[in-house]
Amino acid sequence: MIAKRGLGVLAIGCTAGVLALLATSAHAKPSAPVLIVADEIPAMETLAKQLKARGHLTSEIVTQDKLPASLAGYPTVVVYIHKDLAETTETALLDHTAGGRLVLLHHSISSVKRKNQRWFTELGIELPTGDLAAGGYKYFDDALWDVVNLAPRHPVTTRSVKYPTTVMYTDGAKRPGFRLEPTEVYVNHVLSGPRTILLGLRYEHKDSGKLYMQDIAGWQKPLGKGRVFYFMPGHKPADFDNPTYAQILTNAVTSR
Repeated sequence: MIAKRGLGVLAIGCTAGVLALLATSAHAKPSAPVLIVADEIPAMETLAKQLKARGHLTSEIVTQDKLPASLAGYPTVVVYIHKDLAETTETALLDHTAGGRLVLLHHSISSVKRKNQRWFTELGIELPTGDLAAGGYKYFDDALWDVVNLAPRHPVTTRSVKYPTTVMYTDGAKRPGFRLEPTEVYVNHVLSGPRTILLGLRYEHKDSGKLYMQDIAGWQKPLGKGRVFYFMPGHKPADFDNPTYAQILTNAVTSR
């Protein structure tokens, strides 16, 4: 995390010894680590390396059964849970938004979470059942798809982020974006309630030719006194090595 610059202005009368002591104390106090709660570890080890390299952040990776009794010491909690979300974990994560930040990745929003009592309701998410053609939720694996920047003034999508291409999007305009190697994409997330849309997706199905352009690949919303981010890419460890995406996630963890 970025250290607070509370020592930038000091009284002129401070001695060199006091200055040295203050500087030493400031550097000695470590930043709080990022807690990563996951059930697939290699991908999160890749993300942890990126957070370290780009944001000088330390990370702790735990499974649900090793979740700390209190999350109060972790300003940011990253969630990468593919399978069942235990009720105790659900409660701890949502309660953390009383003042903390959640960063939800990829399948932390997936169909298996429909059975959780609070998760989708409090996140303002619906994954409709039924046919794809009628708006039903669907995932596609080994998909080539583009991530599109829909928030060109937002620090999470812009600070130190380099977009290698432009992507034709819904309004016919070209927007900054990046392409992922074959990985998984979701379509027909339904969002409700106030939030800031950060990223969109553009995916053309390789067999049907159906084109999907949806404003659901990344967003931020207030929850409690905290914030929740969601980012769709992340099915494979290699997704987190994409330099554009890695910087966006670093920004989401460190943004004020």
